Amino acid sequence: MPASPSTARAINDRLALRLLQQEGPLTAGRLKQLTGLSRPTVADLVERLTAAGLVTVVGESGEQRRGPNAKVYGIVAGLARLAALDVRTEGVSVVVTDLLGDILAKASVPIGDDTGTGPAVEQAVALVERAAKEAGAEQLHTVGIGAPGLIDPATGELRDSSGLPAWHRRLVATLQERLPGTRVIVENETNLAALAEQRDGAARDRDTFVLLWLGHGTGAAVVLDGTLRRGASGGTGEIGFLPVPGTPQPPSATDCEGGFHSLAGAAAIARLADAHGLVADGNAHESYAAALVRAVAAAPGTPAHARFLDTLADRVAIGVASVVAVLDPGCVVLGGEVGRAGGDVLAARVGERLARMSPLPTEVCASALGGGAVLRGALLTAREGAQEELFGGVGQAAEGVRVRRRARAVVTAAGPASTLIGLDHDGQ
Repeated sequence: MPASPSTARAINDRLALRLLQQEGPLTAGRLKQLTGLSRPTVADLVERLTAAGLVTVVGESGEQRRGPNAKVYGIVAGLARLAALDVRTEGVSVVVTDLLGDILAKASVPIGDDTGTGPAVEQAVALVERAAKEAGAEQLHTVGIGAPGLIDPATGELRDSSGLPAWHRRLVATLQERLPGTRVIVENETNLAALAEQRDGAARDRDTFVLLWLGHGTGAAVVLDGTLRRGASGGTGEIGFLPVPGTPQPPSATDCEGGFHSLAGAAAIARLADAHGLVADGNAHESYAAALVRAVAAAPGTPAHARFLDTLADRVAIGVASVVAVLDPGCVVLGGEVGRAGGDVLAARVGERLARMSPLPTEVCASALGGGAVLRGALLTAREGAQEELFGGVGQAAEGVRVRRRARAVVTAAGPASTLIGLDHDGQ
C-alpha cells in the first residue's frame, strides 16, 4: 500500500537528516544522488527542514559548474548543547559540545581515594556546571556518562558495585537534580569505548567484534550484527569472573579474584613485572601497570621485556580464546589503558597465541583511539540521543505541531539507527 503524502514527507525528512548527520553538509544535488529522490522532492524537504529550524545554509559548493555555486546545507549545530563525562575511580573528565560534536569546553578534576562521597559528587557536578558555563550553554540538552560497573537494563541505572566508589552512583542522581530538563544517559565505560572504536577506531565499519578492556580491572564489550549486547542482567562481558587455570581458587559471585581478573588486572600485571625484576616510573596520567607495559613494549627485544610480554600475552590469550570460542567475533580489540599501552606489540603476541589455540580466524588489534575512547563513546551516545529526540518529530514539525519532549530520565545507549528509504511524493 502506498504511503500517504505526509508519511512520505516524514520518511524523506528523516532520511535527509540522517545523511547530514553521517556525511556532513551536503548540496541539494548531493542529497538527490544519495537518496534517489526527485529534484522537486529534495527541494521540498530542504525547504521544510529549513523552515523548521533544523537545517541551514552553511556555505556554497566549490565545484566547477555552470551558473552560481550550489548552496550547502547542514544541521543547525546550535540546536542543543551536549556534555560527555568519563567517570573513573580517580576523577572525572568532561567535554561540552554542540549538536554536531564540535568541542566548546573541556575540563577534568582528580578525586582522591580519601574524598568523601558528598565532596566527590560536588566536585564532579561543579566541573560539569563550569564547563557548561564556559561553553555558553544555559541548558544542557543531553549528558552522556561513561562509568565502570553494571548498568541495569530495566532501569538504565548504574548498579551499586563492590570495589567501586559510592560517589559514582550518587553522581548520576545528583546531575538529574541539578540539571532539571536535561536528559542523562549512563553506560558502561567498556561499552562506550567499543562504540567509539566501531565509529572511528580499530573496529571501524565492523558489525561484529569484541573489545577486551585491560585496565584496573578487566571487561569486554560485545557487538554482534551491529548491535551492542548487554545481556539479561546487563552483565555481558564481565570477563573478570571467567574461571581460568593458574589461580588458587575460582571466583565467587561477589569477588572476581580467582577469575581472569587475577591474571590480567592491573595488580596482577604489577606482580608479574615484579617477578621479572621490572619497574617503571609512575606518573599522574596513567596507572603503574600501564606505565610498566608501555615501557616494556617500547623495547620488546630486551630479554627480560620479551619474557614479561610473552607471559602477559599467554594470560590475555586465555581470555580472548574463551570469547572467540563462544562468539566467533572475527576481531578482538585490546582496549583499556593497559591494552593501549601494549599497543601493536602486545596485540601481535596475543594474536599469535590465539591462532595456535583456536581454528576461528580472528584479528587481534590494539585500540586506535588512545585514552579518549570512553569520552568519545559518551559523546556519540549523547549526540545520538539528542538527535533522536530533536529530529524524532520532523514530520510533525513541518506541519507546525512538533512537540519537543524534554524528560529527566536515565537510559542506556540507543541502538543503531533504523534503515531509511526515501519516498517520492506519490508514496512509492
